[in-house]
Amino acid sequence: MTTRNLNLKDIRPELDAVIISDDMSSDERFQNLVLRPICKLQVPLFIEVFKNYVQKHKDVFYSLTIEKRIDYIENALQKDMKLRNSLKGMVIGLFTTEEYLIYIKNSSALNKRMMSIVKNQLLGNIQLLEKPELLAAV
Repeated sequence: MTTRNLNLKDIRPELDAVIISDDMSSDERFQNLVLRPICKLQVPLFIEVFKNYVQKHKDVFYSLTIEKRIDYIENALQKDMKLRNSLKGMVIGLFTTEEYLIYIKNSSALNKRMMSIVKNQLLGNIQLLEKPELLAAV
């Protein structure tokens, strides 16, 4: 294995709740062994990218109720291809060569899984998506 591949695998966090079984589909296995650890590693970056997205869209997000913020996040990830592709690139860029070769065989289904994980990471950290000056005051 190349140094790059080893380094990429070494920086990934270990996930406690990931269960790998023989009856898993190959997509589910890829999700649990590759996508979830990479996405967990990238959470701080995802948060900053989304804050930047909100700022570029006139900070409307900050005036919304929590329910509407959830809808906003879901809608942005579903409909804004530029944002979506940027987030996907942040994950794909941390694949090993072998993982990339697996990914391209079924990228459509794996992209859905990837974006679902990213969405859940953003929703799970929604409290960190406050206006920067509000966080500084806390």
